Amino acid sequence: MPDVTIKGPDGSFSAYLALPETGSGPGILMIQEIFGVNQDMRDHCDAMAGQGYVALCPDLFWRLKPGVQLTDQTDAEWQQAAELYQALDTDMAVEDLKQSLTYLRGLDACSGKVGSMGFCLGGLLAYLMATRSDTDCNIGYYSVGIETRLDEAAQITAPTLLHIAEEDKFVPPAIQRQIHDGLKDHAAVTLYSYPGMDHAFARHNGTHYDADAALLAETRSRDLLQTCLQE
Repeated sequence: MPDVTIKGPDGSFSAYLALPETGSGPGILMIQEIFGVNQDMRDHCDAMAGQGYVALCPDLFWRLKPGVQLTDQTDAEWQQAAELYQALDTDMAVEDLKQSLTYLRGLDACSGKVGSMGFCLGGLLAYLMATRSDTDCNIGYYSVGIETRLDEAAQITAPTLLHIAEEDKFVPPAIQRQIHDGLKDHAAVTLYSYPGMDHAFARHNGTHYDADAALLAETRSRDLLQTCLQE
């Protein structure tokens, strides 16, 4: 699948685009982890295209270092990813995602309905797309940092699903309770916890990948996307 260029108000950036075999379908804005638009994110996009979606994953590190494609397999890559994460302007990343949302909806291949799906850093950004954009639904996997943005939850109107790894070393139990307490009564938000799972249980070939948990989360995500984007 090709990389495309998205023109924003303060510069252009690349994105990976995956199209379904039918050539058209609802859109899904895929949001990267701290490792950039790497093979794992491209695989996620291809998988979504295989389910009939037009999948787009923009490069959110373009202002810092365009074209980052790291893995979780070496300490050096972890260090580089952490430095990029710390340097990222989250608010600007959301603006880039909103620009990407407009681009995706404008594609002839896209039906106009678009959801967002993010992992780790991308999980937080999917939550912020729920609070700050007009996506039709949003899905966050093991999101990091939502507890600092719970004051935005009142802005969520579209169905939003969050997958929480109970043994997530980046989101310890006290923070998980804070997220549950802040969102459990929100009519548009659904929370699922995965006992025994560590961060990134759905990262293909990742150190904590768990096929059963990944499949369960995928099934739940697919059901939401079907309801919001295809029915």
